[in-house]
Amino acid sequence: MPELVLTVEGQPLRVPAGISVLAALQGAAHWSLRRSLSGQRRGALCGMGTCFECRARVDGVLVRTCLIPVQPGMTVELLE
Repeated sequence: MPELVLTVEGQPLRVPAGISVLAALQGAAHWSLRRSLSGQRRGALCGMGTCFECRARVDGVLVRTCLIPVQPGMTVELLE
């Protein structure tokens, strides 16, 4: 399977082409993508775009990572 490289929190991450950004993050053990108002870590719940828990900045834009396929050279910043 072809691979590509994206940058997550300033670090290169090699991932299979054709997966979602969320799948790439979880494959790299980034289970917690943001924090609740009380400061607790939160991860994705649904994997299909309805819970909004997988939000992160991809190339500077706040997105639901479960809906976005990885692209070469993407930059991902977590909201933790």
